[in-house]
Amino acid sequence: MKRPAGSGPNPPIPPSPAGKGGVNLVPPSRAGKGDRGLGPWPSEPLLRLAALALALALDATLGEPPTPVHPVVWIGRLISWLDARAPREGRAAQLAYGAGVALAVPAAAALPAALLGRAARRWHPLVRVAVAALALKPTFAARDLFAHLERVRAPLAAGRLDDARASLQMIVSRDTRTLSPELVAAAAVESAAENASDSFVAPLVYYLALGPAGSLAYRASNTLDAMIGYHGRYEHLGKAAARLDDLANLIPARLTALLVALVSPLGGGDPRRAWRIAREHHGRTESPNAGWPMSAMAGALGVELEKVGHYRLGEPEEHLRPEHVRRAMRIVGGAMALAVGLVGIALVGAAAAKLDGSGRRGVRRA
Repeated sequence: MKRPAGSGPNPPIPPSPAGKGGVNLVPPSRAGKGDRGLGPWPSEPLLRLAALALALALDATLGEPPTPVHPVVWIGRLISWLDARAPREGRAAQLAYGAGVALAVPAAAALPAALLGRAARRWHPLVRVAVAALALKPTFAARDLFAHLERVRAPLAAGRLDDARASLQMIVSRDTRTLSPELVAAAAVESAAENASDSFVAPLVYYLALGPAGSLAYRASNTLDAMIGYHGRYEHLGKAAARLDDLANLIPARLTALLVALVSPLGGGDPRRAWRIAREHHGRTESPNAGWPMSAMAGALGVELEKVGHYRLGEPEEHLRPEHVRRAMRIVGGAMALAVGLVGIALVGAAAAKLDGSGRRGVRRA
């Protein structure tokens, strides 16, 4: 029987689809339709966390996607196509064209993921997790980074300097043909530190903030800077791309330096020394960001990282050896694991806050 309005205390809150407790975990827009009898849907942050776990598993087991279907390869081809049609004369024309490219390429990379994510809201949660993981995975490359670093370290340790130089050339832009063994090791350690930020921590930061679309937009910006963000020929054409990449990496680079310092004992380092060197030496590089993780790594290992004619980072306590590359890899692995843990905590916290908010709204409505 219905109770007449105002005739006594409110009736008890009916049981929710979640079971006891009166908190309905099924959003009102999905309750009664679209759930296909699946019961409560996981909250968005938990779906993101599951997608991240799957993406990490894919990276660990399979590595990089094949070239024909790799989104970063498509981004690179788009940049090359736009570069071929860029004005070659006129400062203003190049600046304007470059600014348009700097905005258009990240947008073009993010839009398909954003549209797919929007369409996926009506899909089964497991399908949504799979789609998000497949979109996220190409934006970071932990397994590939460690494989490249090992291909430098192993021949360097075996005395095969030419092989180490050739492998190093795959991951750095400088000419490696005349580098000494110590400079080869330095370049490998620098690459480990910088790629910990660019190829892992930064994509995770933008995933946490904006989902797979954010990670893809970041990866597009970073790729654009790597291809045209240089002085010389691209002085004006690539200026906007370089500045956008600088802005995008302000937080991730500093966060990576902090993570490197925190886990530096994994490589036999001192966290306080690592963070001090990061604060004191990061400004020695031309980039406002790259110096942070590289200086932290130099401090963690107690070595000097030198790019001849450009910078020297660190206060050397020992000469660089192949073993320092291995130690840098351990530190980078620890920094990556800590970054994943922090993102996981943030997502679980967001899910808990969302659940608590839903419960409070349900009580007020009652």
